[in-house]
Amino acid sequence: MSHKIAVITGGSRGLGENAALKLAAKGVDIILTYRNKQQEAQQVVQRIEALGARGVALQLDVGDSQRFDAFVSEVQKLLKNVWQRESFDYLLNNAGTSLHAAFDETTEEQFDEMVNVHFKGPFFLTQKLLPLLANGGRILNISSGLARFSLPGSSAYASVKGAMEVLTRYQAKELGARGIAVNVLAPGAIATDFSGGMVRDNPQVNAFVASQTALGRVGLPDDIGDAVAQILSDESGWINGQRIEASGGMFI
Repeated sequence: MSHKIAVITGGSRGLGENAALKLAAKGVDIILTYRNKQQEAQQVVQRIEALGARGVALQLDVGDSQRFDAFVSEVQKLLKNVWQRESFDYLLNNAGTSLHAAFDETTEEQFDEMVNVHFKGPFFLTQKLLPLLANGGRILNISSGLARFSLPGSSAYASVKGAMEVLTRYQAKELGARGIAVNVLAPGAIATDFSGGMVRDNPQVNAFVASQTALGRVGLPDDIGDAVAQILSDESGWINGQRIEASGGMFI
């Protein structure tokens, strides 16, 4: 039986890396993207292959939509040459950057970067990859708990994540004819290097998040990687068009 194949943007570190390894452990082959850290990406590929799955890393800046046609061609060639296939099964729109800026201090340049990386990029990359996504496949977008609750300094970031949540419902509606399910996962505050490692490395932030979380701790990468693998599994096939929050019950 041939392995399922997942395309994961931003798979060289953080939550994307964790999701790639969790999927690989379940027998899913991985095509991951990285923006500029090729060595890190290759190390993740080695870990994927150590788990018995195939892994390939491709360079991609999701904020640069002019590059998408060339990237899709690369994916198409990979599928043909490595897997002897014309399609892949799962798309995880994970790549992202953080921004901490007060609403009245957010610049137009910062705003444009948030839109390009977190909304325009996933919108058009998904659109261009659709011919390569298998009928009956699955798309999982990544949002944030900040689209539900509001913490100062995240207005631009959270707003584009909110846009992705709306887009998810439209994608589910319009791609349903092909049997493609589309959901959005919203992590809470997770201890990674995201935002400069703020949740992981700042004891005050860590303690605050834990105090506001029903399960009494901050989230860990495994919490999200496991959720990704579960949502993309066949067992979750009837879950569609949903926002699923994995936050341990933050601000409930």
